[in-house]
Amino acid sequence: MAATTTNNPESAGYNPATKTFHSLRPPIHLPQEDAPISVVDYVLSIRSLSRWPNSTTALIDSATGRRIPYSDLIRRQKSLSYYLQDVLKLSRHDVALVICPNCVQVPILYLSLLSIGVVVSPGNPVSTGSEIARLVELSGPTIAFATSSTAHKLPKLRLGTILVDSPEFESMMTHTFDLDLNPGLGPTQPSQSDVAAILYSSGTTGRIKGVMLTHRNLIGVVALCRSSAVAAGERASPPVLLYTVPLFHVFGFIYSLKSVALMETVVMMPRFGLDGMLKAVGEFGVTDVAMAPPVVVAMVKSGSAERYDLSSLKSLVVGAAPLGKDVIAAFKAKFPAVELAQGYGLTELTGPVSRVLGPKESKKWGSVGRLYGLLEARIVDPETRYVGDPEGTIDNMVINGWLRTGDLCYFDDQGFLYVVDRLKELIKYNGYQVAPAELEQLLQSHPGVADAAVIPYPDEEAGQLPFACVLRRPGCILDERSVMEFVAKQVAPYKKIRRVAFVNSIPKSPAGKILRKDLRKMVLAPLLTTSSSKL
Repeated sequence: MAATTTNNPESAGYNPATKTFHSLRPPIHLPQEDAPISVVDYVLSIRSLSRWPNSTTALIDSATGRRIPYSDLIRRQKSLSYYLQDVLKLSRHDVALVICPNCVQVPILYLSLLSIGVVVSPGNPVSTGSEIARLVELSGPTIAFATSSTAHKLPKLRLGTILVDSPEFESMMTHTFDLDLNPGLGPTQPSQSDVAAILYSSGTTGRIKGVMLTHRNLIGVVALCRSSAVAAGERASPPVLLYTVPLFHVFGFIYSLKSVALMETVVMMPRFGLDGMLKAVGEFGVTDVAMAPPVVVAMVKSGSAERYDLSSLKSLVVGAAPLGKDVIAAFKAKFPAVELAQGYGLTELTGPVSRVLGPKESKKWGSVGRLYGLLEARIVDPETRYVGDPEGTIDNMVINGWLRTGDLCYFDDQGFLYVVDRLKELIKYNGYQVAPAELEQLLQSHPGVADAAVIPYPDEEAGQLPFACVLRRPGCILDERSVMEFVAKQVAPYKKIRRVAFVNSIPKSPAGKILRKDLRKMVLAPLLTTSSSKL
């Protein structure tokens, strides 16, 4: 990792004495740690400060056009909370596995479970039965919530599986309780230190892992989001957000909470498709879209955008992976009125670490913004020991209270953070370190390339060679030599692409991260087997 070279450390938020970067954002104020408040209490307390009326639309199903106002959302959340606790006998610290695609029922379910102290454990609905078994092994759920299309993959649990797209679940959300006749009825109050959620790492480089997040972790993130909204200034009408990110991912999970706190209108897409997203923007007056970099690339490369009314669109919030300057330039040329705001986060840190805020900061192309108000960061050398720990190694996750992100990053002289790549994904070519993300961003800027990924190819002399896996645009004639020459003109000699394979798809996680281990199996394994057989 590389540290900032600024001549004015304070302008970057850097303290030379502690070798720490602090936030340049306004401070964030949280409840006292011993205050009896759950994340749902906090979300609803922030919501109560909004000037938008309860008749404001909370959720829209893009497939059906169904709308749920905030007044109805809160009634449904309370009703479902009481039903889960009083009828199903779910209690504090129980774990609920949620295997559902994005739908209007899921945010209500999350709020209901969290309000009674049940730990929410959401998983990818396209996971196989064996992958879901791994989630069950990690989290130990007593109950599952699924849809009619995903329930068959779930094992038997003590309290069974409830279908959120069933009439029975609709009844649970509209069940009437008379608290005057049942004074003992009501959600058990979780504490801030209770585990609120178990979210799963993407598993892009290894076996999937569960990350435990507390109610206070989630409260902190909602506070960060509110601070960002205040800094951006209040709009004339409620923002209308469209989620292309899945609700089981930390990005979508946090957004499902912060949107309620800020009384935003959220458009849910059960199945993502670029044309469907663009159509929904025009149909529902979407102002903001949360997405991963591949969707930005698709908007740039596709001619679909010209067919839809995107006049309401004000900003895109992009996270989960780096976005290259060439792609940003192409996007701004095509959509000059839309603000492009990148952010950076980790599941282990409950999501957001930094974000670009406002039109001025969005001009810092390639940056993921400044640190949020509750955070500090250190840049350390991956080739040496960590933070005064002589026994520490590169694989340590937490060193002296600091979380090692595993990302290659740097700060500029104004405190803006830049993410270069994942440290473990660097290609070692003749002693040089080559960042795949840099080469991928160059390749994606080629007019004949629909998508691309770069992985290491083993070589006896050089150690590893940068190997490009390229998805051609339909109808484009592109060969190996032209790809290599395109990159060679723009990079130092050691960064050149040395081999190219043309593929039918680039495997990615739901959050848009390249699944490099899958790509290596798909592309490299046949090549290496062939090479070995020739020896």
